[in-house]
Amino acid sequence: MSPLLTPARTRGFLRAAAAAVALSSVLLTAACGASDDGDRDAKATAAAPAGFPVTIDNCGVRTTYDAPPPRVVTIHQHPAELMLALGLGDRMVGTAFPDSAVLPELKKNYEAIPELAEREPSFEKILDAEPDFVYGGYGSAFAEKEGRSRKAFTDAGIDTYLNREYCGKGQVTMKDTYDEIRTIGKIFGVPDRADKLVTDLRSRVAKAAAEVEGEPEVPVFVYDSGDKSAFTAGGKGLGTELIRLAGGKNVFADLDGVFGDVSWEQVVERRPEVIAIYDYAGAGSVQEKKKYLLSQPALADVPAVRNKRFVVLPLTATLVGIRSAYAVDDLARGLHPESFR
Repeated sequence: MSPLLTPARTRGFLRAAAAAVALSSVLLTAACGASDDGDRDAKATAAAPAGFPVTIDNCGVRTTYDAPPPRVVTIHQHPAELMLALGLGDRMVGTAFPDSAVLPELKKNYEAIPELAEREPSFEKILDAEPDFVYGGYGSAFAEKEGRSRKAFTDAGIDTYLNREYCGKGQVTMKDTYDEIRTIGKIFGVPDRADKLVTDLRSRVAKAAAEVEGEPEVPVFVYDSGDKSAFTAGGKGLGTELIRLAGGKNVFADLDGVFGDVSWEQVVERRPEVIAIYDYAGAGSVQEKKKYLLSQPALADVPAVRNKRFVVLPLTATLVGIRSAYAVDDLARGLHPESFR
């Protein structure tokens, strides 16, 4: 490829050429008088896929889709799993940053997608995949300092979508998960699949919540990572909602943010009875995290440490995506095992 014709410029040239051809066709038709207004309206309607155009407001970015995006790159695992759960694997030309074991039923299809990078890929690497749409799971997917701002993609003719958990609009709940699924279903023209998936996940959550209904709340500390301080789930993240649905209470629900740092002294003061360990690549193994918690003299009298009560959750299961419904069941069983005997 000529150095002057990058993938983005090539795509832009082709789109411009297509637009010129379309314009010429319109002018020729008008000059010849080949169709009346009714025929033109019928052809326009026939050309547009059912349910389109679709306009979506996402984290302050408004985008109109005239048809489902044909080539998609996902950054982070939970957007990829959501796409696959909606049967959209044939649209995916790249993914990146796997951080947990993929759901068994999605594993084969996930492994068939080219992996662009172990973490967030560079802007240039994403352009090489020639996507029409980039779906990011964390705000870091579109880090401006890394050259991956949403504006940079827009300037390259590529639409973007950011998981709503990182829009910064306050407490995230399971409703956000269901809304996320339905929005992606709408963008890709599969609203019926999205509705079915939401129904299935709602049922899974309702069943787990019913098992622990009426049980006393269990104080839960989320341990993501850290030694000098503890990196934990804050009040605005979905993790707090998952704990509540499972019959518990996040002891740091008052922390303003999706995640944040707290001192070990604060952990001791709040006396959690269960510690939920988030499991993901690059932050130490679950065994290493347990060993660290159990080896700290300052934590010895914390009920969860003294009684060795740990629940392990894949990080992807605590985010806005299809895994969150599974996390409610896993948490409920860990917090109230007697309810599931």
